[in-house]
Amino acid sequence: MFDFAKPFYPLVLAATQSNPEWGHRQMIKTLQGFDRLSREGRGQWILDQLAHSFCQNDQRLSQDIWGLNFPNILGLSAGCDKDAEAAAIWPYLGFGFAELGGVTLHAQSGNPQPRLFRLPLDQAVLNRLGGNNLGAEVMAKTLQETWHYHPRSIPIGINLIKSKITPLEAAAEDYIGSFQYLKDLADYFVINVSSPNTPGLRSLQGSEELEKILNGLQSVNQGEKRLLIKISPDLDEVAIRTILDLAKTYQLSGIVATNTTIQREGLKTQILPKTGKKIQEEAGGLSGMPLRQRSTEIIRFIYQQTQGSIPIIGIGGIFTAEDAWEKITAGASLLQVYTGWIYQGPWMVKDVLQGLGNRLTDHNLTHISQAVGINANL
Repeated sequence: MFDFAKPFYPLVLAATQSNPEWGHRQMIKTLQGFDRLSREGRGQWILDQLAHSFCQNDQRLSQDIWGLNFPNILGLSAGCDKDAEAAAIWPYLGFGFAELGGVTLHAQSGNPQPRLFRLPLDQAVLNRLGGNNLGAEVMAKTLQETWHYHPRSIPIGINLIKSKITPLEAAAEDYIGSFQYLKDLADYFVINVSSPNTPGLRSLQGSEELEKILNGLQSVNQGEKRLLIKISPDLDEVAIRTILDLAKTYQLSGIVATNTTIQREGLKTQILPKTGKKIQEEAGGLSGMPLRQRSTEIIRFIYQQTQGSIPIIGIGGIFTAEDAWEKITAGASLLQVYTGWIYQGPWMVKDVLQGLGNRLTDHNLTHISQAVGINANL
């Protein structure tokens, strides 16, 4: 049903280029509409057609990590479904897991618009949304209702961010508050201290405040949920080692590598058309293809430093099966996409998974877990 639209997807991108935030909002509303119809007993055929168009079933690409079964290794990144409004639909779009949020304890409207820009020459997105979301309590109510109608069929993560109004010294209490609202509604939680769009947030990556956050969350968690940390691509090796030491001390279950970057080197886009300013002068985090190499380097470094003992979710610049394979063989056990999915369209998940299956065959491997880290020492 949906495959006929694939050749026309570039027209959709072009139509929303001037206002990508509006385009994204329309996409979420459409997915909500599918959910609503299915709850009314009128839309299961739509979900079946979605699955037919976008899902790829290949047991070789599943992963069993943290006591969770991931039907495939390709997940939706945080930042796409900030308020968990389309949580029921992501499995039908082929994803093996989905990370919702980032969510803050206190609802916040984010930064002034315009605040989301596509850079098509660079296959990138510049985002300074500022953590706009309805807050943890609203997300909890949304998920309670969603799981009532659609018990979750894939692992669900929730990305936690400090509220903008919360002082850095009170960050631990802020994260704990969000976690307590949502603890029973997801399978794992990601501590996001690396978004460049919350003032001062990245300073938590290398301070005693991070220890307070980790200690506080684990005290409340009592080992029930898997806790991960999402790091910046702009950290140096010393800072990454410090975080890895803390991850071991506080028994974190994994590392998400990486968030968006504030670097602007090598971009083809020199002037942001929407504002007329030089790209170097524009605030925000850059995602997509310019992040691909750096995120892979960090994945490889983490894998080397930990000898593969801590699972890595790799994210940054994944557009094709080759991009995905590069991160897996560098040391990622799971992958996430967002920017590449926007540029390539929802068929991307199936295309990437098919390509990964072909690579397993080409390398005489029987399961994707055998490929994790095989090129980590290159």
